[in-house]
Amino acid sequence: MTPSVSRPPEAVLAAFGIRADPVVLPGGKGGTWRADQVVLKPVEFLAETLWRSEVLAALPDSADFRIARPVRAVDGAWVIDGWEASRLIEGVPDVGRQDDVLRAGIAFHTAIASLPRPEFLDLRDDPWSIGDRVAWEELPVQACPPALDLLEPLVRARRPVDLASQVVHGDLPGNVLFADGSPPAIIDWSVYWRPASWAAAVAVVDALCWYGASPALAARWSHLPAWGQMLIRALIYRIVTHETAFGSPGWTPDQVAAYLPTINLAVVHADHGVDQAHPRSP
Repeated sequence: MTPSVSRPPEAVLAAFGIRADPVVLPGGKGGTWRADQVVLKPVEFLAETLWRSEVLAALPDSADFRIARPVRAVDGAWVIDGWEASRLIEGVPDVGRQDDVLRAGIAFHTAIASLPRPEFLDLRDDPWSIGDRVAWEELPVQACPPALDLLEPLVRARRPVDLASQVVHGDLPGNVLFADGSPPAIIDWSVYWRPASWAAAVAVVDALCWYGASPALAARWSHLPAWGQMLIRALIYRIVTHETAFGSPGWTPDQVAAYLPTINLAVVHADHGVDQAHPRSP
């Protein structure tokens, strides 16, 4: 594998007290490196990295999940020349263990439920943030025809919900690691301020569209608050993110087809769960 980001500079390794030669790790964006028991990767958004590092450093251990603890540089900084570091945590992702991923996410969200809303969320401006804002009606829907065709039934089924928001992990599949004899590990925390059931819905939507899950997965978790509306918003989020990142060329026939069954399923859940949201207007 050819990494998309050059190896960490010697000055960065020295600043984190690392003497081992780094090797690139598979997965992700190709820019994550391991050096002995430390993982290094480029910082994508400094304010988010600093906030997340402080939170994870202070988060108590849990019997229900593990986290990759951030590593300070020798001088106490979390970031050196655009690089951050964390402790290596054992485990491998398994997107087939969808229920276990959801349970780990719920335990993690319970542990961080009291955190205040991070100010950096107002400054973040990337395809994922745009998709999130469109899903929650903070930005209008603007998309090319293939994406609009996918979005139309979702927008029509979307209704207001009255749920409390909290800090959540918005990208759980692939970022929960499993190791025999240990609780699941949560990594690569993508921070959002939304209801916890929305984060679960994103994981379910991803599993249905991309990881071979059956509709029974959505049914098993339909007890979560405003479930149908969370599925609707999760799909809008993912579709608009893809549209923002790739535009019209990104909507191949396979890409469109992957969403259609899950869109139909989400609309059914939304229709059956109107008592959890505000009822439709006559």
